Amino acid sequence: MSSNNTQLKYSKIIEEIKNDILSGKIKVGDKITSENKLCEQHKVSRHTVRKAISDLVNKGYLTSIHGKGTYYTKNIHSEAPSHNIGVITTYISDYIFPHVIKGIDHVLSKNGYSIILKNTGNSQRMEEKCLEDMLNKNIDGIIIEPSKSDVLNRNIYLYEKLDEYNIPYVFIHGLYQHFSDKPYVLLDEIQGSYNATKHLLDIGKKNLIGIFKIDDYQGKERHKGYTKALREAGIPYDPDRIIMFHTEDRKTKPSLMIREFINNKTPIDGILCYNDQIAHSVYQELISLGINVPEQIAIVGYDNSFIAENNRVPLTSVNHPKEELGKMAAKLLLDIIHAKADKDQLQKIIAPELILRESTKL
Repeated sequence: MSSNNTQLKYSKIIEEIKNDILSGKIKVGDKITSENKLCEQHKVSRHTVRKAISDLVNKGYLTSIHGKGTYYTKNIHSEAPSHNIGVITTYISDYIFPHVIKGIDHVLSKNGYSIILKNTGNSQRMEEKCLEDMLNKNIDGIIIEPSKSDVLNRNIYLYEKLDEYNIPYVFIHGLYQHFSDKPYVLLDEIQGSYNATKHLLDIGKKNLIGIFKIDDYQGKERHKGYTKALREAGIPYDPDRIIMFHTEDRKTKPSLMIREFINNKTPIDGILCYNDQIAHSVYQELISLGINVPEQIAIVGYDNSFIAENNRVPLTSVNHPKEELGKMAAKLLLDIIHAKADKDQLQKIIAPELILRESTKL
């Protein structure tokens, strides 16, 4: 057997035992699979199995008792403070995320903490790997932006492990529905979308199109705000004037659907977009079709990002206090760690503000 193949199987044994611990298949006090059975299952020598088990013993996962076997005898997480905080976001290097991370780092570094940063690409499978990695490290807490937060979460067992190990976590910028009792810092998405839609209505736009992301918390809440504003204005809600998109088709579907509406001569005089990235792509699509913004169609974005400010026609947008959101999440987590957080102050919602620019000016 080649050394590379042996190393691969050695690593597989380690990962299998760690995953069995994290998933709850192996509980505190349980004896792990015997060396003989591990040799048979993985087609490796006893030396390879013993090396893998020894590595897990040295790292504190397992305890070997002479003549009795190897047991999972204590939680992975150390009780000693590490002054490390895990930060898991959907993305790192683009759009609003560097500003959120900057806010988190400002508070944590000021208080003597370091960040272990991970990103999921808005994939729950990647979120699973990130959480597993965090559970394998000595951390004092986690700030997490959930992935596909309006889809049934597949990683509940890992959040249960965080609870079991008394590792506090704070949700930011989104929330899984079944974790509504957990600490979080969020923007009031319903109010933000309501304000944006009402603005379009107030400037005389009645033939609106709403564009929303279907697989996250923000999209669901922003859709509610849009619907509320229409209802109050006495305008019937028309599902055929709604564009719903998923993470995977965010770069193509919104603008393609707008083109289809225009080609079909659907009356449109205002578009509420899920975020500034979508608003920018919609703007470009309209311009390519010879439609003027805002003279013929007004556009509102969301997040008040650099994209909104620097669009050829600057975009009206709902302000997302990016850095402040990060600071608030970090402060809340530290208050929880140091037992300074009041029970009625664990959930914070930030009031939105609409920033008016040329994309809605008449």
